Amino acid sequence: MTAVRPFAALLAASLTCAAPAHAQTVTTRSETVASGKVVRLLVAPNLKKDCSAGSMPEIKIAGAPKNGQLKTTTKKLKTPASYRCPDKEAQVAAVFYKSKADFTGADRVLIEVKTAEGTVEKQDIRITVEAAKADAKPDTKKPDEKKTEDKKDDKDLSDL
Repeated sequence: MTAVRPFAALLAASLTCAAPAHAQTVTTRSETVASGKVVRLLVAPNLKKDCSAGSMPEIKIAGAPKNGQLKTTTKKLKTPASYRCPDKEAQVAAVFYKSKADFTGADRVLIEVKTAEGTVEKQDIRITVEAAKADAKPDTKKPDEKKTEDKKDDKDLSDL
């Protein structure tokens, strides 16, 4: 019994001296997408605040969509001129979304990103899926031409 008391005192002391949990902020944003089309929801570069290369961002899907599917991929991209590190080659982790065929309505995704700096950012993405618009004219392009043109948004998730 006497050996338990020092252990209990040590445990109680360690709990009261523990560092407080850091509150994580959640960024909420909205996206409107066409039903059945692939859209990029997130791009996270491996760049630190000083624009040097850091570790690859870690993506965790904390809340999967109920009416669609997600695909994560890594690629090398050049940052846009408007980015805090303009025109810089960087490895990125990206998340793409595609709704179920012919689904319209609301969907939601919760993504956690561990940045190159090591901080965890949460994004709550509210997705509004609208009916896909019919093309005004039939597609007369060859499959290879269409594939390169539609590379960014309209390809099947299995191709990413």
